[in-house]
Amino acid sequence: MQKYKEIIEIKVEEKDKGKRLDSFLNEFFEDATRNYIQKLIDSGNVLVGDKSKAKSGNKLKGKEVIIVKIPEDETLEVLPEDIPIDLVYEDKDMVIINKNPGVIVHPAQGYYTGTLVNAVLYHIKDLSTINGIIRPGIVHRLDKDTSGLIVIAKNDTAHVKLTDMFKDKTIEKRYVCICKGNFKNSSGRIETLIGRDPRDRKKMAVVTENGKIAITNYEVLDSVQGFSLVDVKIETGRTHQIRVHMKSLNHPILGDEIYGSGSELTKRQMLHSYYLKFNHPITGKEMVILGELKEDFKDVARRLKLDIDKIVRLCK
Repeated sequence: MQKYKEIIEIKVEEKDKGKRLDSFLNEFFEDATRNYIQKLIDSGNVLVGDKSKAKSGNKLKGKEVIIVKIPEDETLEVLPEDIPIDLVYEDKDMVIINKNPGVIVHPAQGYYTGTLVNAVLYHIKDLSTINGIIRPGIVHRLDKDTSGLIVIAKNDTAHVKLTDMFKDKTIEKRYVCICKGNFKNSSGRIETLIGRDPRDRKKMAVVTENGKIAITNYEVLDSVQGFSLVDVKIETGRTHQIRVHMKSLNHPILGDEIYGSGSELTKRQMLHSYYLKFNHPITGKEMVILGELKEDFKDVARRLKLDIDKIVRLCK
């Protein structure tokens, strides 16, 4: 009997009327490959309305309900791949990598190659085993198109302690982003609930109920007509937290197609995790780790004439 790790109910909205089923599901499951979606449909794991079997080309009528059954992960081998990584720090307990944009952190829903895990398996021989073969050593993650610092554990003891540190909020995390518009206040604190957007289940949103507390502190570092360079410190780590909070201020991150709109200036959201401060999980020594801005971020900032030198912690 087929086992499922999740069964998802999706209510189609009127605005989605006329879309192909496979295209709609690709939008909903943004981290899934087209082949994975096709496989779900062909294997009978997608039900639309009262139909017993759906087809990829079925056109949505609007307002129907789609049931998607996600099977348990197949037993598979995640292979090392010779993909370059920007290694910022390494010792016998952990490594810290400055992740490139466009890279998924770990295999998921059809992405079993080209991930950061595939690269790490090639370059790092000792990794913790707590998360199994899909996510060896992975303590936390960044969105595919967010660049910056990722901490990876090399043994189980370090992994447990690092996980607890993220959970207990004893790791200081700072990001820098380029936002649309100019802020009324030069700094501020945002404290809201974040949960699934009731109008679009593909997104997260600021909600009044059925959400989790999310806290973001921001400071505007520089601004030009129509754009701002913003330093962000998060006290919680909710899905898409910074992106959702910037949208809630009517200053979406430049290039964020989900919470704002695309831009001719960039192909991804201008968001970078550049600063980590924490005590070493084994030695207890205080550590401050910096992740240099990626070249595409620098290029966009320069073209907009934003002064990235105002990110003081990156200026030694």
